[in-house]
Amino acid sequence: MAENLGNNEEQIEVITEAQTEDVTDKKCPNCGATVVYDPETLAMTCPFCGYSRQLPKPEDNGQDVEELDFSSAKNRESLDWGKEKKSLVCKNCGAETIMDSADTAQCCPYCGSTQVMPVDNDEDVVAPGGVVPFEITKEKAAQLFRSWMKGKLFAPNEAKQSCEAKNFNGVYLPYWTYDSQTTSPYEIKLGFNKKDSQGNVTTTYRTYRGIYERFIDDETVYASKKTTNRFIKAASTFDFSKLRKYSPEFIAGFLAERYTVGLDEGWDIAKGQIKAKLSSEISSMEKRKRKADSVSKLNFSTAYSKVTYKYVLAPIWIASFKYKEKVYNIVVNGQTGQIRGEAPVSPAKVAIAIAIAVVVIALLMYFMSR
Repeated sequence: MAENLGNNEEQIEVITEAQTEDVTDKKCPNCGATVVYDPETLAMTCPFCGYSRQLPKPEDNGQDVEELDFSSAKNRESLDWGKEKKSLVCKNCGAETIMDSADTAQCCPYCGSTQVMPVDNDEDVVAPGGVVPFEITKEKAAQLFRSWMKGKLFAPNEAKQSCEAKNFNGVYLPYWTYDSQTTSPYEIKLGFNKKDSQGNVTTTYRTYRGIYERFIDDETVYASKKTTNRFIKAASTFDFSKLRKYSPEFIAGFLAERYTVGLDEGWDIAKGQIKAKLSSEISSMEKRKRKADSVSKLNFSTAYSKVTYKYVLAPIWIASFKYKEKVYNIVVNGQTGQIRGEAPVSPAKVAIAIAIAVVVIALLMYFMSR
């Protein structure tokens, strides 16, 4: 597979902590308390005195999220989060999250473990270029959880009350997005079916060659391999058209998972995803254009040019609750409200359901035999 990425031999370093200028005023000008980002009003608000400061809308600041040149990544990358940060590491699941230096956390948002510890070193944390802001509040996430649990017929009643709004942690997930112009010379073998008068089908194969050009926009790669919570990926479908230029205000009061998939590794993953996409599109296009019945074989190679990338954050709410010594995880998409998770099952409710089913079947058989 041919590539045109320039002479980039630099690697993105593993990052754990940032020491940056404190340019974010998180103090309320009225009462001195800490102000936080409110997803419901899209403003910085004070929970004590009601102070509110609206953040600029995309059309107000006149700045788009910048597409950075892949080949000069090290020279173009931003290292300023706009606020002094610290990193928290979970000894249980290995997840690493970034938070404001003044904030504290006593448990891991991913697995609920209390075995968390800060990491102290002088490395810089790579800052994102864009953010998909939270649109779902913590209270709304808890409400969605309760509605979701009500639909779990076999969940114990006491478990349905186990997860409250205070249990939800807002976390920004890390993503790489890549843009590239692609040019793909290909050779495809198509099958054409023909049925004779006796109904027998014979297939004739023909080979075609061509060049397929396609601009890939925002090929997205989840930039973490630390977290093992299977529900995170299931609930992580985001509308990146609502991406906002990064500002430290957006993540005030939230955690941000640091990336563990580097830029180059992310690009390798993206190329695999792009290859699958191009294969499907070329096959469908040729099959439709030639009015073929099947695709027997497709060979192609792809040249990439004008490759750019963005490092962005996207929001989720994570909660965990314990029922009979087992921890259950819940994930709510912070933009769409999509919810994924697992719920405990009550053996008593299952037994009652089975008993009712047996009685119903017995009654049906009785009346049918009369």
